[in-house]
Amino acid sequence: MSSLLREEMQRVLFRPGKQRLVEFIEIEEPAQGRHFLCVSVGKNKVVQLSIVGCHVSEATIKSGSKKSHTKRSSIQDCYKMTEVWSLQDLTLVDGRDPDVDDPCFLLHFDKVRTVTATSCSAKYSFVRALVALSDRHCQRSLNLRNFDWAYIKPTAFYSNRGDCVVLSQICFYALNLVCLSMCPVPLDA
Repeated sequence: MSSLLREEMQRVLFRPGKQRLVEFIEIEEPAQGRHFLCVSVGKNKVVQLSIVGCHVSEATIKSGSKKSHTKRSSIQDCYKMTEVWSLQDLTLVDGRDPDVDDPCFLLHFDKVRTVTATSCSAKYSFVRALVALSDRHCQRSLNLRNFDWAYIKPTAFYSNRGDCVVLSQICFYALNLVCLSMCPVPLDA
Protein backbone atom coordinates (compact mmCIF):
# COMPACT_ATOMS: atom_id res chain seq x y z
CA MET A 1 0.00 0.00 0.00
CA SER A 2 2.72 2.51 0.90
CA SER A 3 4.60 1.84 -2.35
CA LEU A 4 1.45 2.70 -4.31
CA LEU A 5 1.02 5.90 -2.30
CA ARG A 6 4.69 6.75 -2.85
CA GLU A 7 4.40 6.24 -6.62
CA GLU A 8 1.19 8.25 -6.82
CA MET A 9 2.50 11.19 -4.77
CA GLN A 10 5.77 11.11 -6.73
CA ARG A 11 3.87 11.23 -10.03
CA VAL A 12 1.29 13.85 -9.06
CA LEU A 13 3.18 16.18 -6.70
CA PHE A 14 6.93 15.79 -6.75
CA ARG A 15 7.93 14.85 -10.31
CA PRO A 16 6.31 17.96 -11.86
CA GLY A 17 8.38 20.07 -9.45
CA LYS A 18 11.58 18.17 -10.38
CA GLN A 19 11.77 16.60 -6.92
CA ARG A 20 12.27 13.04 -5.71
CA LEU A 21 10.19 11.81 -2.78
CA VAL A 22 12.62 10.16 -0.34
CA GLU A 23 10.47 9.31 2.67
CA PHE A 24 6.95 9.90 3.91
CA ILE A 25 4.83 8.92 6.89
CA GLU A 26 1.15 9.24 7.56
CA ILE A 27 0.35 11.74 10.28
CA GLU A 28 -2.72 12.70 12.26
CA GLU A 29 -4.15 16.15 11.62
CA PRO A 30 -7.36 17.81 12.83
CA ALA A 31 -8.55 18.46 9.26
CA GLN A 32 -10.48 15.79 7.37
CA GLY A 33 -8.75 13.38 5.04
CA ARG A 34 -5.37 11.67 5.14
CA HIS A 35 -2.21 13.66 5.77
CA PHE A 36 1.44 12.84 5.15
CA LEU A 37 4.74 14.31 6.24
CA CYS A 38 7.09 14.06 3.26
CA VAL A 39 10.74 14.75 2.66
CA SER A 40 11.97 15.27 -0.89
CA VAL A 41 15.17 16.25 -2.66
CA GLY A 42 15.08 18.74 -5.51
CA LYS A 43 17.17 18.74 -8.66
CA ASN A 44 19.44 21.36 -7.07
CA LYS A 45 19.89 19.06 -3.98
CA VAL A 46 17.66 21.23 -1.78
CA VAL A 47 15.88 19.06 0.78
CA GLN A 48 12.29 20.00 1.58
CA LEU A 49 9.83 18.82 4.20
CA SER A 50 6.16 19.16 3.37
CA ILE A 51 2.75 18.34 4.76
CA VAL A 52 0.58 16.79 2.08
CA GLY A 53 -3.17 16.50 2.50
CA CYS A 54 -5.28 14.04 0.56
CA HIS A 55 -8.93 14.94 0.37
CA VAL A 56 -10.72 12.50 -1.88
CA SER A 57 -13.46 14.20 -3.84
CA GLU A 58 -15.72 11.79 -5.62
CA ALA A 59 -16.79 12.72 -9.09
CA THR A 60 -19.32 10.85 -11.12
CA ILE A 61 -17.82 9.77 -14.39
CA LYS A 62 -20.04 8.17 -17.01
CA SER A 63 -18.99 4.79 -18.26
CA GLY A 64 -19.80 3.43 -21.72
CA SER A 65 -23.47 2.63 -21.09
CA LYS A 66 -26.25 5.13 -20.41
CA LYS A 67 -27.58 3.32 -17.34
CA SER A 68 -24.43 2.89 -15.25
CA HIS A 69 -22.45 5.58 -13.53
CA THR A 70 -19.12 4.86 -11.88
CA LYS A 71 -17.84 6.85 -8.94
CA ARG A 72 -14.11 7.46 -9.07
CA SER A 73 -11.85 9.67 -7.06
CA SER A 74 -10.01 12.38 -8.88
CA ILE A 75 -6.40 11.67 -7.88
CA GLN A 76 -4.95 14.88 -9.34
CA ASP A 77 -7.25 16.92 -7.10
CA CYS A 78 -6.54 14.70 -4.10
CA TYR A 79 -2.97 15.61 -3.09
CA LYS A 80 -2.19 19.16 -2.02
CA MET A 81 0.92 20.50 -0.25
CA THR A 82 -0.31 22.55 2.67
CA GLU A 83 3.01 23.45 4.34
CA VAL A 84 6.59 23.42 3.02
CA TRP A 85 9.93 23.98 4.79
CA SER A 86 13.59 23.63 3.91
CA LEU A 87 15.69 21.13 5.86
CA GLN A 88 18.26 23.94 6.25
CA ASP A 89 15.68 25.85 8.33
CA LEU A 90 15.11 22.93 10.70
CA THR A 91 16.97 23.78 13.90
CA LEU A 92 15.82 20.94 16.18
CA VAL A 93 13.78 17.73 16.13
CA ASP A 94 12.39 16.99 19.58
CA GLY A 95 11.06 13.48 20.26
CA ARG A 96 9.49 14.72 23.54
CA ASP A 97 10.20 11.61 25.68
CA PRO A 98 12.55 8.78 24.62
CA ASP A 99 11.31 6.45 27.38
CA VAL A 100 7.66 6.45 26.25
CA ASP A 101 6.18 5.09 23.02
CA ASP A 102 4.94 8.46 21.86
CA PRO A 103 4.40 9.00 18.12
CA CYS A 104 4.36 12.78 18.61
CA PHE A 105 7.43 14.91 17.88
CA LEU A 106 8.24 18.57 17.40
CA LEU A 107 9.90 20.18 14.38
CA HIS A 108 11.55 23.50 15.26
CA PHE A 109 11.66 25.93 12.35
CA ASP A 110 11.04 29.65 12.91
CA LYS A 111 7.92 28.30 14.64
CA VAL A 112 7.44 24.92 16.32
CA ARG A 113 5.34 22.43 14.35
CA THR A 114 3.83 19.52 16.31
CA VAL A 115 3.60 16.30 14.30
CA THR A 116 1.80 13.14 15.40
CA ALA A 117 2.81 10.08 13.39
CA THR A 118 0.57 7.03 13.21
CA SER A 119 3.15 4.96 15.10
CA CYS A 120 6.39 5.32 17.00
CA SER A 121 8.23 3.25 14.38
CA ALA A 122 7.06 5.66 11.66
CA LYS A 123 8.41 8.57 13.73
CA TYR A 124 11.84 6.93 14.06
CA SER A 125 11.90 5.90 10.40
CA PHE A 126 11.27 9.48 9.32
CA VAL A 127 13.88 10.91 11.70
CA ARG A 128 16.49 8.40 10.44
CA ALA A 129 15.80 9.64 6.90
CA LEU A 130 16.15 13.27 8.03
CA VAL A 131 19.48 12.52 9.73
CA ALA A 132 20.85 10.81 6.61
CA LEU A 133 19.67 13.62 4.31
CA SER A 134 21.06 16.31 6.59
CA ASP A 135 24.45 14.59 6.70
CA ARG A 136 24.47 14.09 2.93
CA HIS A 137 22.97 17.29 1.51
CA CYS A 138 23.34 19.92 4.24
CA GLN A 139 26.80 18.82 5.43
CA ARG A 140 25.72 19.24 9.05
CA SER A 141 24.44 16.93 11.71
CA LEU A 142 20.80 17.36 12.59
CA ASN A 143 20.12 18.59 16.11
CA LEU A 144 18.03 15.90 17.87
CA ARG A 145 16.68 15.84 21.40
CA ASN A 146 14.76 13.19 23.36
CA PHE A 147 15.25 10.24 20.99
CA ASP A 148 16.53 6.77 21.75
CA TRP A 149 19.86 6.78 19.88
CA ALA A 150 19.87 3.01 19.46
CA TYR A 151 16.99 3.44 16.99
CA ILE A 152 18.41 6.52 15.25
CA LYS A 153 22.00 5.46 14.64
CA PRO A 154 22.28 1.68 14.50
CA THR A 155 25.45 0.06 15.78
CA ALA A 156 28.00 -1.36 13.35
CA PHE A 157 26.68 -4.88 13.98
CA TYR A 158 23.26 -4.07 12.52
CA SER A 159 24.28 -1.51 9.92
CA ASN A 160 25.96 -3.97 7.55
CA ARG A 161 23.15 -5.67 5.64
CA GLY A 162 25.54 -8.18 4.08
CA ASP A 163 26.33 -9.65 7.49
CA CYS A 164 22.62 -10.02 8.24
CA VAL A 165 22.02 -11.85 4.96
CA VAL A 166 24.90 -14.26 5.63
CA LEU A 167 23.66 -14.84 9.17
CA SER A 168 20.11 -15.54 7.98
CA GLN A 169 21.41 -18.00 5.36
CA ILE A 170 23.43 -19.85 8.01
CA CYS A 171 20.34 -20.06 10.24
CA PHE A 172 18.27 -21.34 7.32
CA TYR A 173 20.78 -24.09 6.53
CA ALA A 174 21.02 -25.06 10.22
CA LEU A 175 17.23 -25.29 10.45
CA ASN A 176 17.17 -27.53 7.36
CA LEU A 177 19.79 -29.81 8.91
CA VAL A 178 17.78 -30.08 12.12
CA CYS A 179 14.60 -30.91 10.17
CA LEU A 180 16.40 -33.50 8.06
CA SER A 181 17.96 -35.13 11.11
CA MET A 182 14.49 -35.58 12.63
CA CYS A 183 13.12 -37.41 9.58
CA PRO A 184 12.89 -41.18 10.04
CA VAL A 185 15.18 -43.15 7.74
CA PRO A 186 14.02 -46.65 6.73
CA LEU A 187 16.60 -49.28 7.59
CA ASP A 188 16.77 -52.21 5.21
CA ALA A 189 18.08 -55.34 6.91
